[in-house]
Amino acid sequence: MRLTDVKRQEQFKKEMMPFTDMLFNYALYLSGDREQAGDLLQDTYLKAFRFFDKFEKGTNAKAWLYRIMKNTFINEYRRTQRHPEMVEFDEQLSPYQMSPSAAGMNDLRNMMESRMFDDEMAGAIAALPEKFKSVVVLRDIEDMPYEEIAEVLAIPIGTVRSRLHRARSILFSRLKGYARARGYTVGDRFVPSELAMVG
Repeated sequence: MRLTDVKRQEQFKKEMMPFTDMLFNYALYLSGDREQAGDLLQDTYLKAFRFFDKFEKGTNAKAWLYRIMKNTFINEYRRTQRHPEMVEFDEQLSPYQMSPSAAGMNDLRNMMESRMFDDEMAGAIAALPEKFKSVVVLRDIEDMPYEEIAEVLAIPIGTVRSRLHRARSILFSRLKGYARARGYTVGDRFVPSELAMVG
């Protein structure tokens, strides 16, 4: 049974609007531009409202909205991006690559947590291919669990982990020189820690 317009608006506001700030943050990292991020957020909510009757009440509203935003960005916004797509990486990881070691991950986390690196970090993330960008933003910035990221991106958890490893490795490579120039001690290569192994 179709909801009345007023009831539909009230229910939409209650279930969907609490995620506005998180979605804008995601849109900003996807687009790299505040104005475009605002447009992407608006388009996401317009589409969500249009298809709200298809949303199953009681399911993950946040994941549903993120998926709409990701698809909207891919279909309508990505072609206007100023940053070229980087070379694609093989998504299969060896057990050695996934082995626990804290060095590289701690270096990257220190850089991400330092306000000094906000602009450089944002630029490095914006330059990532969308499939790597989404994973690193959702996990390392939005702190979304692996299971939820897999739901948003409609990919297996193993693929989430491998893409996250690649994204962190690219970011580490791009930012280590910048960090060293500002007095940080970082290693020469990125080695993932057990933090990349747990959701």
